Amino acid sequence: MLKIEDINVYYGNIQALKGVSLSINEGEIVTLIGANGAGKSTMLKTVSGLLKPKQGKILYEGQSIGGKAAQSIVKMGISHVPEGRRVFANMSVEENLQLGAYLRKDKAGIKQDMEKVYELFPRLLERLKQQSGTLSGGEQQMLAMGRALMAKPRLLLLDEPSMGLAPLLVKQIFHIIEEINKTGTTILLVEQNANLALSIADRAYVVETGRIVLSGKSEELTTSEEIKKAYLGGH
Repeated sequence: MLKIEDINVYYGNIQALKGVSLSINEGEIVTLIGANGAGKSTMLKTVSGLLKPKQGKILYEGQSIGGKAAQSIVKMGISHVPEGRRVFANMSVEENLQLGAYLRKDKAGIKQDMEKVYELFPRLLERLKQQSGTLSGGEQQMLAMGRALMAKPRLLLLDEPSMGLAPLLVKQIFHIIEEINKTGTTILLVEQNANLALSIADRAYVVETGRIVLSGKSEELTTSEEIKKAYLGGH
């Protein structure tokens, strides 16, 4: 579904991604793990069109999307939930969700998807008219995910969904990520909690200083001594 070939991405003169290649098959959950600043968020921003690769190819369902405008990429079926949630604070929960569907014209489909979002996140239904800025961190994360789903993505990019949340909420969010995947949405997940990410992902890539240094099935990486030492708090 997604194929990244040898991309190089820069912030000014600083090279953030160095010849990165990876692939995601339809229906998978693939996770990127690695230290802060390794280039994981940069990878998501490059796929969603917020950053342009200097060289290399990004193919989505066989079409080249490297360097396309972010809005065209959303139209093609890729939604990005950025790190730090980024909800529109002075708009209501409902307005935020409606904005997620701004490129769609199918009124009946939008209504149906709104109901699906409320099923996944009953808390949002309770807070419908509330200003988003007054929600708790966990509720804002739910809203950011719900808003992304309103674009009806086939590929969902999730950046640090557990960041700053209480452990109980993190569990809940991850359960919902699995539910979203079961409905047929492919997921590329960036997550600092490597144990949790590997527990729900099919495959994983380990990113270090802008390069992929290791990849494999999640269960293989979970038992790898090298990964345990570096990322899973094991010895």
